[in-house]
Amino acid sequence: MCWTGMGVPRRSAVRPRAELVEGVVLEKRLGSLPVIADFCRRIDIAGIIDGLCPIRDIALATHGQVIEVLIANRLTNPSAMAGIADWARAWAVPEVYGIAASAFGDDRLGRALDAVAEHTDTIVGTVGAAAIDRFGIDVTRLHWDMTSISLCGAYDHSDPEYPQPGWGHPKDRRPDLKQIQAGIAVSADGAVPVFHQVYDGGAGEVAQVVEAMHALQKLAATPEFLMVGDSKLISYGNVTAMTDARVRFLAPLAASRVPAGLFAGIDPASTTTVDYIAQRDTHKPAGRRCAYRVTEDVMDLPGPRRTDPVHQIRRILVHSTANQNAAEAARQLKLGKARTELDTLTRTAGTRHHPDTTAVTAKAVQISKKRRVSAYLRTTITTDPNTDKPTFAWHFDQTAIDAEAATDGWYALLTNLDPTDADPTEILHRYKGQNTVEQRYSTIKGPLAVAPLFLQTNRRITALITIICLALLIFSLIEREVRLRLAEQDRHHMTGFYAYDNRAVRPTARLILHALHDLRLIPAHNRQPPKIPQPGWLQAQLLALLNVDPTRPRWL
Repeated sequence: MCWTGMGVPRRSAVRPRAELVEGVVLEKRLGSLPVIADFCRRIDIAGIIDGLCPIRDIALATHGQVIEVLIANRLTNPSAMAGIADWARAWAVPEVYGIAASAFGDDRLGRALDAVAEHTDTIVGTVGAAAIDRFGIDVTRLHWDMTSISLCGAYDHSDPEYPQPGWGHPKDRRPDLKQIQAGIAVSADGAVPVFHQVYDGGAGEVAQVVEAMHALQKLAATPEFLMVGDSKLISYGNVTAMTDARVRFLAPLAASRVPAGLFAGIDPASTTTVDYIAQRDTHKPAGRRCAYRVTEDVMDLPGPRRTDPVHQIRRILVHSTANQNAAEAARQLKLGKARTELDTLTRTAGTRHHPDTTAVTAKAVQISKKRRVSAYLRTTITTDPNTDKPTFAWHFDQTAIDAEAATDGWYALLTNLDPTDADPTEILHRYKGQNTVEQRYSTIKGPLAVAPLFLQTNRRITALITIICLALLIFSLIEREVRLRLAEQDRHHMTGFYAYDNRAVRPTARLILHALHDLRLIPAHNRQPPKIPQPGWLQAQLLALLNVDPTRPRWL
């Protein structure tokens, strides 16, 4: 039965090939395989999966071993499932994992996915807990968010026991494709995705918060951890559940729920300047950095019924000069475009393009909606008594523009954190870690090469997304480990990693894996043991920080 995995890898459409002379393999790519294998073994991913999905002793590879190899493929050269065997031959997979490349046919990989799919919840929880314990990850603050993954195929007959592909609001702007959704919880400590869950394509984000909260509460091993999310975290039902469970929360208030006049009525003298420098501003002069100011009040959140108790929630009002400048620039841009189109309509009113008041009115409404200027656009459409032709006049209401400008740069955060535990300044600091979830999602859809999926069943979709998220876990742990070891040496940057302006930058997992990519291995032949040429200086430094010695692996 034919089975297709991921699309063409984004890095390259050309598969790597081992170097051959007279049929003898002279060299294979080793890359970051020893590091990936070592981190998987520290967590015991294969052991956890094999304990849940046993297989006969005569099998060439256990399900756990197959999954670890798939994780390695995601982190080195993402391939379609039909191409995994070719990738394993060109890379040192048999030497690192002790399994022949021929064992990774697409049928064998499909059986591994089917087996794993039955136990994804247990695997996710156990692997996450093992990573937390083995690497000492602080999970008292977890950032939660959801994203969508587009699917190729109709999926008219999906297995009801697994998340259902469906139509929704795709984040990749592919409304022509069905989707499945995934939620990820990332630790504030190292931005490590310690938990994930797969959801139906049409599942609402608000409705998934309580289930995710209970799972994270169990993983964190403390009820009073801090759950940080986006505005979907805030609803009366979710706030009630989190309050009852003693979970602390922090999330922005949706712009549509901000009371009219709230921001315009804030007295600047009542705000406090926040000592916070955004990462994007680190190397900018002080005068060009974003400045933040905060103040605080209380918001009442009533329930859907009159008898429901009203929740009183701390509301932190934040002003960002970067947001203010962006809002002003966006408004000037749309006003300029609208002005050009409205001036054109003024000239063409009464011509063949807009011959009557109905046509002029329709065009004015179209411009107002397209350019989003209805809040301050004022129009007058009349008929010339001499020619019986329509005339069009317009202007922008400056008072309305000024009222909107008064709110530029402001947003609100809601939390149940006790004031004695966190003042408004500290709350802003904690919320700023939320962008780490978006960064990890961009990793899934970037370096891990997740294109629109096509699989035979939604059962395998669930398993494959789990594998991708496990690969993201290893990806993040590698980055965290290097940064921690550098911090122990009072270093934050590493010689060998540079930005476009030649300044040293913090090592990221992507840079680390890329630096290790060119490690090579000379396979065993003519009774000679396998050999690894001397790593370069940067590679040697990274391997030392990661405590991995590829010249003395278990298989040599």
